[in-house]
Amino acid sequence: MHLSKRLPHLSVTVLEKEARVAAHQTGHNSGVIHAGVYYLPGTRKARFCKEGSDATYSFCRKHGLPFERCGKLIVASNESEIDALKGLFSRCRANHLEPEWMDENDIRHLEPRVAGRRAILVHSSGIANYTAIAQTMAAEIESQGGEILLNSPVIGMREESDAIVVDTPARTFRARFAIACGGLMADRLAEMCGLSIDFQVVPFRGEYFRLPASKSELVKHLIYPVPNAALPFLGVHMTRMIDGYITVGPNAVLALAREGYAWGDVNPRDMWEMASFPGVRKLLRRHARFAATELFRSMFRRGYLRECQKYCPELHLEDLQPHPSGVRAQVVWADGTLEHDFLIMRSRRSLHVCNAPSPAATAALPIGSHIVDECIDAFDLQKPGF
Repeated sequence: MHLSKRLPHLSVTVLEKEARVAAHQTGHNSGVIHAGVYYLPGTRKARFCKEGSDATYSFCRKHGLPFERCGKLIVASNESEIDALKGLFSRCRANHLEPEWMDENDIRHLEPRVAGRRAILVHSSGIANYTAIAQTMAAEIESQGGEILLNSPVIGMREESDAIVVDTPARTFRARFAIACGGLMADRLAEMCGLSIDFQVVPFRGEYFRLPASKSELVKHLIYPVPNAALPFLGVHMTRMIDGYITVGPNAVLALAREGYAWGDVNPRDMWEMASFPGVRKLLRRHARFAATELFRSMFRRGYLRECQKYCPELHLEDLQPHPSGVRAQVVWADGTLEHDFLIMRSRRSLHVCNAPSPAATAALPIGSHIVDECIDAFDLQKPGF
């Protein structure tokens, strides 16, 4: 969308693997517009999230899309979490947010059905419908003369002296340059273009439950626990959805396929690649306890329920009703460490977004603008192209 707006002389074609836009991460996330609470000041995450939050609200207002700035409450359930919560409070201030520190009485007054010792209230967090946002962006691209081709998975890419050649099952494309935003397939696309990578995209399934209609007024804000700072997951939280219901989740379970939305989704190639990659084995050894806990919660709803009851004790097992899962694309390096920030790589005629973790949906607009800036610099886009 940014390319076609800023450089209207270019011919822009989007190749979408699925039959619709937003079929994977974008259409399966929690719908939260993040404020930028968790991210280290000065990182791309922190900068893009703050810019993206403002830009997302503006985009929704401009196009008449539903959104709500409902605010987020991050709750310390016990004394051991308060120090970490204080750290988040300081980080909020460093990221130019305006958090409110809350004690038990404040929490009870704000959210009578939430239990906690201390909390941070962040007013600028909100909710939106990212599928609708993506569909609107697609319409914008087409209105600006761009083309979106659905059912067009990329099966090959190769660079020539004057072009990049992209193969799909139906046809072959020649272009001056290519941008790859492949999500769960990002590393494979990078390798097609000859990039030497020391990481693998690993799929982590996030499982959600939906609360019954009788609990739709349970909370007025987004309710989050204090996260584990060593991992890029925010813990099981309670999210008011734009359609009026509430979900709880997600957990983080290693999926058995890159598009493994359920335990029955198994892909032998994906499993073999994960099993043979040393980074995955090192990661699982390093975080064995966390992995076992998440697996238990996935297999047994009571474990999931206990996590929710830490901050919302009135929930019962029958309240956890089925809801679609999502799958996160997470870069894991060969030494077993997780890439916490955005990772963008370039070849001679291609740019690859290899890692775009949360808050990538919130930050989509500034990320897109940044990518265009990089492409202008790398590919001399001011000159007429093909």
